[in-house]
Amino acid sequence: MASDLHRALAEARHPTPFDDLGLHPDGDGGWWVRAWLPWAADPRVRPQDGEEVAMAPLAEGLFEARIPGAQGPFAYRLAAEDPTGRTVEWEDPYRFPPTLDEARVEAILRGDEVRLQEVLGAHPCTVEGVAGTRFAVWAPHARAVSVVGSHNGWDPRLHPMRPRGATGVWELFLPSVAPGTLYKYHIATRPRGAHVKADPVGFRMELRPATASVVVAPSAFTWSDEEWIAGRGPAREGLTPMSVYEVHPGSWRRTGSQGWLGYRELAETLLPYVKELGFTHVELLPVMEHPLDESWGYQTVGYFAPTSRYGNPDDLRAFVDRAHALGLGVILDWVPAHFPTDAHGLGRFDGTSLYEHPDPRRGYHPDWGTYVFDVGRPEVKSFLISSALHWLESYHADGLRVDAVASMLYLDYSREEGQWLPNPEGGRENHDAVSFFRALNDAVHEAVPGAVMIAEESTAWPRVSHGTDREGLGFDQKWNMGWMNDTLEYFSADPLFRKNLHDKLTFGLMYAFTERFVLPLSHDEVVHGKKSLLGRMPGTYEERFAHLRLLLGWQWMQPGKKLLFMGGEFGQWTEWNVGAGLDWPLLDYPAHRGVQHWVRALNRLYRDEPSLHHLDFREEGFEWLTVDDRDHSVASWLRWDREWKDFVLVVANFTPVDRPAWPVPAPFEGTYQCVLDSDAEAFGGLGRTPVDRAATRPEPLLGREHRLEMDLPGLTLRVYRRVGGAAARPRRPTRRR
Repeated sequence: MASDLHRALAEARHPTPFDDLGLHPDGDGGWWVRAWLPWAADPRVRPQDGEEVAMAPLAEGLFEARIPGAQGPFAYRLAAEDPTGRTVEWEDPYRFPPTLDEARVEAILRGDEVRLQEVLGAHPCTVEGVAGTRFAVWAPHARAVSVVGSHNGWDPRLHPMRPRGATGVWELFLPSVAPGTLYKYHIATRPRGAHVKADPVGFRMELRPATASVVVAPSAFTWSDEEWIAGRGPAREGLTPMSVYEVHPGSWRRTGSQGWLGYRELAETLLPYVKELGFTHVELLPVMEHPLDESWGYQTVGYFAPTSRYGNPDDLRAFVDRAHALGLGVILDWVPAHFPTDAHGLGRFDGTSLYEHPDPRRGYHPDWGTYVFDVGRPEVKSFLISSALHWLESYHADGLRVDAVASMLYLDYSREEGQWLPNPEGGRENHDAVSFFRALNDAVHEAVPGAVMIAEESTAWPRVSHGTDREGLGFDQKWNMGWMNDTLEYFSADPLFRKNLHDKLTFGLMYAFTERFVLPLSHDEVVHGKKSLLGRMPGTYEERFAHLRLLLGWQWMQPGKKLLFMGGEFGQWTEWNVGAGLDWPLLDYPAHRGVQHWVRALNRLYRDEPSLHHLDFREEGFEWLTVDDRDHSVASWLRWDREWKDFVLVVANFTPVDRPAWPVPAPFEGTYQCVLDSDAEAFGGLGRTPVDRAATRPEPLLGREHRLEMDLPGLTLRVYRRVGGAAARPRRPTRRR
């Protein structure tokens, strides 16, 4: 028996260490204390109440002592000489009882536990008056699991874990292990393999290229955003303005020895900048821990750990708290679609396909070289939903933008024939992913009612942003990728040919209200040879800036929430480079400074004018006036408020050709005040034919009884408001979408 036990311990393969180590009755009224101490000499047992007892060797490194006459289990400590000859004393981890809540472990296995991080992971705690850290990990196919780290010299023999029956969960309370300790799990796989993994539920990780998890103390951060949290619900309902500044934290501004700003530095620089420009939200590309800078955070390994690149977890909390103090919401990008194959990550975690689907036709993504989560597995569903809630609850994020939703919904996504497995009905729809998204969104909306869930879904999958009670996926908003692609194709074209692309402008309004859309000009559109937004624009130097102002005006004046990636707000010339900061010196040039002023003005009008945000998701909030004039590439439209009384009139000329005395249908007679002009000198324009006001003429045009005539410069967007507002609620005309 001793030889078998010795071999199992020496090879870090003991499947049930508590059966043999620690305190056990001897059957004669006494107790045995057995300890595995391959590094020690002269070990002793020191009972809390009683005399010290020397331990005898059973095999090399394995010791035992009999304690006679004790009444029931008792507290004790161990003492021994270490290799330097120094006497050390410590609490024996193998004398402590299990600490996990069995009911919550069972809930994980059913997929019902939505705060799995409270059960698994490393948690500093006190057990029987002894301070230490409780470790727990799910590895159902492991032969044995040990905690290794800076506390034990990374020796897998020293701290084997206790299996919790047949649940697949392993746990161990380690006395004296304190916050700041580095650790991983050594997993003995079947039949004879082994590897070391970071904690899937680790709350902090080392700065890359190091990969250990870090024990983190419960946060003592003091939040000051109670009022903000209580009042953020209308944003989810879509009733308030929502313009999002999308940021990669490591390349917004580069500085210092690390090359980037930390969370707290960003709180003092980025956030005031975003606020001053009038954005309502800042969205961060994934700040979950990731090994490779060039992945931008989208190859996540730490689903509960903010990246150490920018600071510690409380530093991120300070960033969010500061944002809320400034009246800014914070959206975090979150990636449940796939994860990298790095050796320390989730892949083949216990020697089997645990987090990923076992069949590579579903479990491996050829585009990204990553594993695909098996969201049909209950434990994986619990893991991912818990991760989502963790960022919303522990970090007070106001929403999650869920990446690559389409890649999860379609079994044949980016796969050729024969490379994918159909569903039971023979189709390509991933029923497991549909169920997962519904469960995710229901869990979030129940636990964090004010949080906004946003889908990056690049296809026409139906009802993405409809409630789960209406056969939808339950997201609150969806990126309108079709609008983005059509818009950029149109604006990238030479104006001479735009009359042939006019439908690219107007088609989006045919489906604009089938979902609750965000209009994104995102990071994906300014990399990989696509050029920057300004770099895409055709024409002369001046015309390119006029095009960019027109593009941004088109985005802000259309129905839907707004998103703009950093650098677009001042006309970055070059593509985004993750290894460099934005070209801030460009703001020394009037044209770039003018674009920035234009974005500020758009945000101000969008915020202050109810007709531009009340009905972003409702078709009664939008009405074409001029929609089919492809020969001149001119369009005009109305945006209505929720009472359908107040409105703004927008007219845009998409070619460099000036249109003098241009006729525009008017919904009412009266005088119309120009409240925003993209050609104004303040925005870097030429200030051509400045017209503050225009009066209607009683001449019918396109079904309206009145018309406006205005000199409309080329490549210009103007916004008008009727002086005095609407006299009475009008009869709604037949809509032309």
